[in-house]
Amino acid sequence: MLEIGQNIPEFETELDNGEPFRTSEFKGKKNIVVYFYPKDFTRG
Repeated sequence: MLEIGQNIPEFETELDNGEPFRTSEFKGKKNIVVYFYPKDFTRG
């Protein structure tokens, strides 16, 4: 669990358009908000 103000670990994932997303590309340039949203129509 991250605390407020704590840096996230660097990671890479694929965007819905197939392009890579790398947190390292934003380090020192922009703020990133990471938000996990459970899929609609699922339990929990």
